[in-house]
Amino acid sequence: MKFSSATAFLAAMTLSGAAMAEEVTPTAVMYDEGSVSASLTGVPGDPANGRMIVGSKKFGNCIACHEVTDLKDQPFHGEIGPTLDGAGDRWSAAELRGIVSNAKLMFEGTMMPAFYKTEGFVRPGNAYTGKAADDTFGPILSAQQIEDVVAYLATLKE
Repeated sequence: MKFSSATAFLAAMTLSGAAMAEEVTPTAVMYDEGSVSASLTGVPGDPANGRMIVGSKKFGNCIACHEVTDLKDQPFHGEIGPTLDGAGDRWSAAELRGIVSNAKLMFEGTMMPAFYKTEGFVRPGNAYTGKAADDTFGPILSAQQIEDVVAYLATLKE
C-alpha cells in the first residue's frame, strides 16, 4: 500500500492536532484573576452533555445549589447559589471555565466546590460517596466535562 505525500501530510497534521489537544491537568491550569482562558482539552464542549452534567446528581449536581429554568424537568433546585439563568450573558467562557474549575479563586468565601482540583484540600472526600479520599483521588469532573458544562452555561442567555 502506497502513501502519497498528501496522505503523509494529513496524517502528520492529525497527529500534531491530537498533541495540541492534550488535556491540561488540574495542577497545571493557568488562572488569571479566577478566569481560565485556554480550553482544558482543546476540544469544544458539548452543550447537551453539559446540560446533563449540570442536572445530574451523579456528576456536577449544580442544581443542588443553583436554579436553572432550562432544567425545570429536574426536581429540587437549590437557592444557595445564584440562578444560572443568564450565565452566558453575565460571564465569558473563560470566567465560566474558572468558576466551574475552582470558584474560590473568583469568589472568596464561596461554598461552591472546586470541580477541577486535586490538592490543597482540608478534608477531601471521594466525590459524592461520603467516604474519605483514597489513592485514586481525582477531580470531581474531568477536563472535558468542565468544557461541556462551560459550553452549556454559555447557552443560558436572558
